[in-house]
Amino acid sequence: MKPYFPLPAALILLAALACRHTANDYSQWSEYLGGPDRNHYSTLTQITPDNVSQLKVAWSYALPDSGQMQMSPIVVNGVLYGVSATVQAFALDAATGKELWRFGDTLKVWHSTSRGLAYWADGDDQRILYTIGPHLYALDARTGQPIDSFGEHGKADLHEGLPESARDKFIISNTPGTVFENLIVMPVRLSEGPDAAPGDIRAFDVRTGKLAWTFHTIPYPYEPGYETWDNKDAYRNTQVGAANNWAGMALDRQSGLLFVPTGSAAPDFYGGQRLGKNLYANCLLALDARTGKLKWHYQFTRHDIWDRDLPAPPNLLRLRRNGRWVDAVAQVTKQGYVFVFDRQWGQPLFPIRDIAAPPSALRGESAWPSQPLPLLPKPFARQAQDLTEADISPYAPNRDELLRVFRQSDKRLFAPPNLDGVLLLPGYDGGAEWGGAAADPEAGILYVNANEMAWILQMEPAASPTGDGPAPGEANYLAFCASCHRPDRSGNAASGYPSLLGLAQRRKQPELLALISAGKGMMPGFPQLSAGQKKAIVAYLLDKEKKETAAQAGSGATPAPLPYRHTGYHKFLDSQGLPGLAPPWGTLSAIDLNTGEYRWRIPLGEIDSLTQKGYPITGTENYGGPVLTASGLLFIAATKDAKFRAFDKNMGRLLWQTRLPAAAFATPATYQVRGKQYVALACGGEKLNTPKGNRIVAFALE
Repeated sequence: MKPYFPLPAALILLAALACRHTANDYSQWSEYLGGPDRNHYSTLTQITPDNVSQLKVAWSYALPDSGQMQMSPIVVNGVLYGVSATVQAFALDAATGKELWRFGDTLKVWHSTSRGLAYWADGDDQRILYTIGPHLYALDARTGQPIDSFGEHGKADLHEGLPESARDKFIISNTPGTVFENLIVMPVRLSEGPDAAPGDIRAFDVRTGKLAWTFHTIPYPYEPGYETWDNKDAYRNTQVGAANNWAGMALDRQSGLLFVPTGSAAPDFYGGQRLGKNLYANCLLALDARTGKLKWHYQFTRHDIWDRDLPAPPNLLRLRRNGRWVDAVAQVTKQGYVFVFDRQWGQPLFPIRDIAAPPSALRGESAWPSQPLPLLPKPFARQAQDLTEADISPYAPNRDELLRVFRQSDKRLFAPPNLDGVLLLPGYDGGAEWGGAAADPEAGILYVNANEMAWILQMEPAASPTGDGPAPGEANYLAFCASCHRPDRSGNAASGYPSLLGLAQRRKQPELLALISAGKGMMPGFPQLSAGQKKAIVAYLLDKEKKETAAQAGSGATPAPLPYRHTGYHKFLDSQGLPGLAPPWGTLSAIDLNTGEYRWRIPLGEIDSLTQKGYPITGTENYGGPVLTASGLLFIAATKDAKFRAFDKNMGRLLWQTRLPAAAFATPATYQVRGKQYVALACGGEKLNTPKGNRIVAFALE
């Protein structure tokens, strides 16, 4: 790897004066991921590589509920704000952890996931903005009480501005909105099936909750991009939807440019009813934050049939190019690529090559014939087409069985979904995941953690609609639930989808009806289903289909079936539940975006049972991003092993680690109160079959 030589200070100053540069205050942590550029970066230097080993728990706050927390807190005026596992907002004294207030309906618990909240202030008017279910709330930051003048008594409906066809469809937000002036632009999570709402990007007035502007990600007939859909009625939101931003956005406040990464069009995996390139799905959009007008875009996956959503906000940083500074935007992807562009004009800063992609073999499908591939930087995660049989795990007791699956799976680059199975690596979650990358905004170094988990993507013919088909409850279950919980209801515990067999002994009908409507964790809700459809599904799950369905099926029909359906989410695992590929199973990389070369790459996380036997560090699956400091540190939790680590960001050397009360699948925050620097993070566990937790933990020097 090429050494990095810092430029002389005088040259840096002259270059800075010669170009436009957004001066962010990196000493605060008042916004999601540290700032509007989403760089996870702090100029605080009290904690250093020399003293980081002296970190101790400064305070710990126990929430009344437990479970997965993906939340990254923010800190404003000495107050830490966060969101619990059941989507209750809370405020703590950031120096002591003492609770100041908590907001949320404790009787109607939302089992969702939230990655945080946003803050806005104008003088004494200080607001926290966050979501519960389909509503955006505005709370008084000092008291936690809803602001009555916002929306309807403190909340605005996230359906606002969507077409009438989407008014009853599933919509929530897992990620904080982006605040610009008196606007908040909201990411939204939608269904990924043919029932999905359209993923329009929408801004709301922070004071009133009223809709301010809309950008249609599935263009209307009079808008550019409409021609990229063979289905000219796609914008009408019938059997086609999504292309939404769910991962969050980055903002250049000085230029007013908002950078919005979007996900795939729906339904996933089979796109026969949405042929074409499908703009503006799978794009990085540069929008005017005041108006929503498109400045430029780049599409990373054309006609996505792999669920290759852009998983995280981009990073805004400065790079050195041909003797001058360039304001850049870097986007990490699930595929393990980094695409880097000139922020103002959208020109690629490294070569991107169009490569031929294999055609689809599925009836009615037409994979796009070419896809873009960046030549630099090289991928930060392994690629399926580069694997050999030597890459099968040496720890697997059933290695022969894994070899058989490996040999018969399609491993070609951009291999389209088929009936025999595609080895998808990086898998559905990446590569890069929602934790995203950290960046040193001045040095131009990107730090990204990655999963190295392969999954099997496979399709099967859908059952033909005949009079002898399944009863309504089973039919609706197969349409909406089977891709995760399997057609036989056996689930897939290794992939995080529980068995639904024997559910009558664990759940009651009202609870199941509520879960189907509202969702739970990363399970979407299905509010668009009729009461009869929901009751029919519950009757089927409780093994009462024959007795109850005929009377309760009611109105509402199962969607017109597609010719093929996804067989579900199946990790490529050995018989012990460990990854079927050889390590590393999780990595952390430092990439110099000035040159496209890697500074270092290391495994991230460990399997204790293997380490205790003397095996090398393997890395683990990981969710949640890193935090950087100007003193030379990189903090990251994210791993299945429930450890919190600090690395030397220049060399990748481990400097300190501690075991947390529960795994922290969340990005930390670092801040300073009354002269002391803290690093805080949410420890909720539950994901990857880890024990549940309920604590916010802050570390500081003694």
